[in-house]
Amino acid sequence: MLKRAREKGLAEIEAVDLRQWATGKHRTTDDAPYGGGPGMVMKIEPIHRALEELRGEGTKVVLMTPQGRKFSQPMAETYAREKHVIVICGHYEGVDQRVADHLVDEEISIGDYVLTNGALAALIFTDAIVRLVPGVLGDDQSAVQESFSSGLLDHPHYTRPENFNGWTVPSVLLSGNHAAMASWRNKQALELTKRRRPDLL
Repeated sequence: MLKRAREKGLAEIEAVDLRQWATGKHRTTDDAPYGGGPGMVMKIEPIHRALEELRGEGTKVVLMTPQGRKFSQPMAETYAREKHVIVICGHYEGVDQRVADHLVDEEISIGDYVLTNGALAALIFTDAIVRLVPGVLGDDQSAVQESFSSGLLDHPHYTRPENFNGWTVPSVLLSGNHAAMASWRNKQALELTKRRRPDLL
């Protein structure tokens, strides 16, 4: 989808190396944390210089971090309407806190777990957003009729064959009665959400 969006001119995606804004012989972007402790911390200076050069009017800057607000479909829909988003990928032990305090618009987490590389989280964030840009998906209704878009999990889907190993497709989906099918799908989505993700209700 990201490739399709780029080829259609619907989105521009660029990965930039923070080292080009770092200084010193080795262009270091991380350092040991004040107060001691394990791991390395990403430095504020190269991030600040990068944002001074890359940020434009109306740019939204996001920091991917486990401490951020949990990413959701409504958030993806909001960011899909933005013209320019810069995503800072957390790495190592973390990022100098002054980046979060003074340089970004929002901190976002993709879930309650930790990754070794924030670029993975940034890719998930980017994919969820770009697929919602009008024209990216083959059918724009695909983004409307799926899990979380309605606030519920998606209903079950079936395709041919009608019977496989004795496992059959629900008869309502073979009836041709569109009102009955819509009602069945809504009921299934609600029941599935109640069982698996009651927190969404």
